[in-house]
Amino acid sequence: MFERDAKPHFFALPPGANFPRALVAGLVDRLGDSPPDQLARVTIYLNSARMLRHVRETFSDHGARLLPRLRLIADIGADPLRGVRPAVSGLRRRLELAQLVSRLLEREADFAPGAAAFDLADSLARLMDEMQGEGVPPGALERAGLAENHAAHWERSLAFIRIVARYFGPDAQPDAEARQRLAVEALAERWKSAPPQEPVIVAGSTGSRGATQVLMQAVAGLPAGAVVLPGFDFDMPEFAWKSLCSGPFAAEDHPQYRFLRLCEIVGCNSADIRRWQDGTAPNPMRNRVISLSLRPAPVTDQWMSEGRALGDLAAATSELTLIEAQTQRQEALSIALCLRRAAGDGRRAALITPDRTLTRRVAAALDRWRIIPDDSAGQPLSQTAPGRLLRHTAQLIGKPVATETLLVLLKHPLTATGAGARGDHLRFTRDLELKLRRHGPPFPTSEDLSTWAAGYGEDARKAWAEWLGSLIDGARDRREQPLSTWVERHLAMTEAFAAGPGGGPQGSELWREEAGRVALAAMRELSFEAPHGGNYDPGRYANLITSLLGKATVRQIQAAHPLIAIWGTLEARVQGADLVILAGLNDGVWPEKPSPDPWLSRQMRQKVGLLSPERQVGLSAHDFQQAAGAPEVVLSRAIRDDEAQTVASRWLARLTNLLDGLQEQGGKRALEGMRARGSVWTELAKAMDQPDPDHKIDPAPRPAPRPPVGARSTRLAVTGIRDLIRDPYAVYARHILGLRPLDPLRATADARIRGNVLHLVLERFVGTRPKDESAQAALSRLMAVAESVLLSEVPWPSAQRLWLARLARASEKFIEAESSRAVRGEPVILEERGSVSLQNATFTLTARPDRIDLLEDGRIHIYDYKTGQIPTEAQVRAFDKQLLLEAAMALRGGFRLLGPREVEGVTYIGLGGDAKERTIAIDHDTLDQTWDGLEKLIASYLLRETGYASRRAVFDERREGDYDQLARFGEWQMSDAPKPEDVG
Repeated sequence: MFERDAKPHFFALPPGANFPRALVAGLVDRLGDSPPDQLARVTIYLNSARMLRHVRETFSDHGARLLPRLRLIADIGADPLRGVRPAVSGLRRRLELAQLVSRLLEREADFAPGAAAFDLADSLARLMDEMQGEGVPPGALERAGLAENHAAHWERSLAFIRIVARYFGPDAQPDAEARQRLAVEALAERWKSAPPQEPVIVAGSTGSRGATQVLMQAVAGLPAGAVVLPGFDFDMPEFAWKSLCSGPFAAEDHPQYRFLRLCEIVGCNSADIRRWQDGTAPNPMRNRVISLSLRPAPVTDQWMSEGRALGDLAAATSELTLIEAQTQRQEALSIALCLRRAAGDGRRAALITPDRTLTRRVAAALDRWRIIPDDSAGQPLSQTAPGRLLRHTAQLIGKPVATETLLVLLKHPLTATGAGARGDHLRFTRDLELKLRRHGPPFPTSEDLSTWAAGYGEDARKAWAEWLGSLIDGARDRREQPLSTWVERHLAMTEAFAAGPGGGPQGSELWREEAGRVALAAMRELSFEAPHGGNYDPGRYANLITSLLGKATVRQIQAAHPLIAIWGTLEARVQGADLVILAGLNDGVWPEKPSPDPWLSRQMRQKVGLLSPERQVGLSAHDFQQAAGAPEVVLSRAIRDDEAQTVASRWLARLTNLLDGLQEQGGKRALEGMRARGSVWTELAKAMDQPDPDHKIDPAPRPAPRPPVGARSTRLAVTGIRDLIRDPYAVYARHILGLRPLDPLRATADARIRGNVLHLVLERFVGTRPKDESAQAALSRLMAVAESVLLSEVPWPSAQRLWLARLARASEKFIEAESSRAVRGEPVILEERGSVSLQNATFTLTARPDRIDLLEDGRIHIYDYKTGQIPTEAQVRAFDKQLLLEAAMALRGGFRLLGPREVEGVTYIGLGGDAKERTIAIDHDTLDQTWDGLEKLIASYLLRETGYASRRAVFDERREGDYDQLARFGEWQMSDAPKPEDVG
């Protein structure tokens, strides 16, 4: 089949070639009229399962025949090998390394946060894989001066890495990468003494990994062996090949560098690499353009000289489109439109990009046409329904159960799917959410649930609350325990949530679909390897589960469109698509930024013989060059991302610069054509985001509803009068429509809770004040009351400490002022309600003052505690009339314990750090004017023609009101006039 000469048998296919099809066609041509069994004697090693599947399918297109032995290169490591045990599980190795890393972090807390233990174990495992794959022994880490002239961090990490030498010894059980290299080396050694007579072919690999490189070297030297390389650039002249290693640093970021390195190892040059099959490039002219644009920097001066020989660039780029979208959303929508057009035309199309966020956006855009792409990367298990439930239950362990966490679990689509009572479960969940949002507590317990359920008198609800309470109680354990114990308890809890009250784990939906089966397999593997994991606390266990589930993927191809695919960059070598879209072509995305190595610096890696970060850039560049040679190609990028303007990928920048500079060959015209074809898609994307002009929706006007007089409120608190002045629409929504805003799902220690708590503190402090109390005793009692109230009313320890410290700063000034108030009078009303009916209207005004002191002369003084900003006197007289109205009520006998009383004044007492106070003098004229204003205000709102305008006189236009969304604020501006409208 191959010439039996001394040179290694290296063959290649150019960029853009349909590699599986060309590989099979070339093999069939070489066999010619050989007996049918000759093909069955051929062994082909392929680099990926997708490649193997495509090669097998391609053989079927050549009619009925015996097939060759098709194997994956990675499967060699599983072959029996005398004296070498099977490879250890990757999860077990990481669990073992995580224990070592955890002990390091306990000893040296400044090395990294403790939560990073498993992630550091992952990176350490990858470093070990690389050392074993590249044949770097642990002894290389002992080299003198390795960490010389480096920061102390690298010296510490190097000292720790040396601990993993135990995993390299002859008695250690090898991991997968170590066993792969051992098996490949053993196979190569066996071939030296007894080379196989049947053909052996390695196809589709670039030889970027050490073990694979050893295999390719061995196969290329066999009499009947051959290596078929993907995406080899036959258009590069010899001087360009030499330039890849002519400078002080090798051009490892060039797409063809790996092939040059492979040639150096086996003792040949680029000219010795022959074509596997002639005429396999879909567009040879475009390949020459791409090849020239990717030349390494030292020889880009050849652009002008060699560019003249490229011919008509407009023809070479006629099937090349450049999309330069303004935003990432526009890019995704433009790509989705390209794919939809291809599906409608019956063409096979593939999106290739390393940006998983972009692929999710494209998939979401395709969903509007019910197109589900065949995504080779699948979906991370952590984002599937079973994965999310496992993450949520893991995060529940060892913590007080917050309302948000509890409701997320209860509303999960897999919760309570095994009892046949999903409807009741959702009904109870809705009722519980309303209760917790309106009345709390923010961290419900089983006792709270039982009390809530008992109020309904419904047996099914009580059983549901008991089931939920038992799960909450079971999650309280915070002790450090063996990993196997945590896995067992976690699985039991997750299955109990999925089963529901009275249901069994076998009847739930948790493990049924493909994602559930993958999740169960992942958890079973963790359970099997858990004895090697040591002890975990709840936080570390939750981090482990999140990391573990994030690495597994789920592919669901049953409903995938047969013509539309999303590939990773590795699949670019497979090809076979009529249209290829290379997306996310921005620097930092494609190529991706090299991942930082927390263990070895760049110089240290170079000294020990490990791969440089530029190697990954070079592999990405090769994938780009390979994919850019497809029959039709779309290059796409977003000019801006979510944060700032982006920088075009270096490969795209080189291509556009080359075309822009070759004006005589029509380069500028070719580039304009590429952009014009791309602008068609961006304009379509813009049009899709525009509203239909035939269905134009006018923005809502500024509302001022006018309900019937009989439906209007006849009772308001003094704080409601403030709303009636500043935002009448809020009074309409709250008191006429009966709408109450729900508290946020995630309860926080906000200003409202702080105000309520501090009011309660002062109510208890003032209400229990003994006579003749010294200032020091009052100060001590105030802090004791505050600590007691905060402990019982505020479930957030950090807020307890913070608010207590703030009160302590203001306490001395407050006690000093309180002593002066005690001399003048004593509190007679603390948070007690009062009311007064208006004479000219059927309306009652109510109030609940913070505090009213009865003075020695028989008059009263009204106080109001303020945790926020104290209003100015002008604001009090015009808008915030709460205390003035309370004074007018007291003058008219509105408070039963006082009867009609003269009012000396009103005072705002600030509870902030500076403990400011503001006193406003009161006289009969002021109170009469205030009351007359109230009478007129209420009388006007008891007329049908008066509307409740939204945001009439808000203090701060930026303030978000409780009913702004209902009023559709944002569709109208504050400068718009209200539009009255009769309702009801």
